[in-house]
Amino acid sequence: MNDELIETRSIAVERDLSHPPDKVWRALTQPHLIEEWLMKNDFEPTQDHNFRLHGDWGTVDCRIRSIEEHRTLSYTWDSGDLKTVVTWTLTPTDRGTRLRMEQTGFKPDQPRYYHGARMGWPRHLDALEQVMTRMD
Repeated sequence: MNDELIETRSIAVERDLSHPPDKVWRALTQPHLIEEWLMKNDFEPTQDHNFRLHGDWGTVDCRIRSIEEHRTLSYTWDSGDLKTVVTWTLTPTDRGTRLRMEQTGFKPDQPRYYHGARMGWPRHLDALEQVMTRMD
């Protein structure tokens, strides 16, 4: 069967944050801040940059697919047989920023990854909010 025809699942988490888009953007793109809320990394906010996220459980290989400062950031998320895409979208609001994170590409035979991400991303976004509260 052609991989293109396999129906995949997605996870989306949205938060209304009381921080402006430029502050949210810094938390999403500065390596020392990413380490505080997600994982150790060698991230650089440049198109096609390959980077790694390092967790206690292993490594995620990533490549930036698209980047538009203060608006969108999309990168591949490859860990073993998991091949997905994470996309962050920042929308200015009257009170700050609406942040949307979507991870797409979970195959039907990957329920452990899918449920792990469903549980994990809200916690990572909680940690992201805590990091922004401490930022200048």
